[in-house]
Amino acid sequence: MASIGIFFGTDTGRTRRVAKSIAKKLGDVAADPVNVNKASADDFLGYDALIIGTPTLGDGELPGLACGAQSESWAEFLPQLDGADMTGKTVAIFGLGDQEKYGNEFCDAMAELYDCVTACGATVVGAWPITGYTFKTSQAVVDDQFVGLALDHDNQAALTDERVDAWLAQITPALLEAVADA
Repeated sequence: MASIGIFFGTDTGRTRRVAKSIAKKLGDVAADPVNVNKASADDFLGYDALIIGTPTLGDGELPGLACGAQSESWAEFLPQLDGADMTGKTVAIFGLGDQEKYGNEFCDAMAELYDCVTACGATVVGAWPITGYTFKTSQAVVDDQFVGLALDHDNQAALTDERVDAWLAQITPALLEAVADA
């Protein structure tokens, strides 16, 4: 049975493709990725280990109708988690952004996911180094590391698979431990 839930928000489909790649690399331990616009809070909270992904749109925003996304996404989903108890859950976050065009808000939306799940009591794993990127600033940087895996398909697409593999090697033990402890 799949024990790691994968949820994503998207506008162009790039984040969905990364989520599907992650699920394929993890194999049977991962559930099929689910777009949050098709998920309920109960679906999301049904997992003790989660991988969540988002692009950053506009001025560092989560995807959603208010920022011009084509459909509902994280902006509409996160309010469903207000007051949820995620104590004991382990979450890893990945985000897509464009460090050259949007260097002042590179992968900022990851910070919003991070703030939401930590406010609900979840433990976040998978901090990622800021080296190898050329952005100016990001809300997703805490203690000189991204709160999750930062990907730039626009300028560093050739690095995506290598970064995903290294990140999965880092987070998989903690995610599997969370499932085993449940």
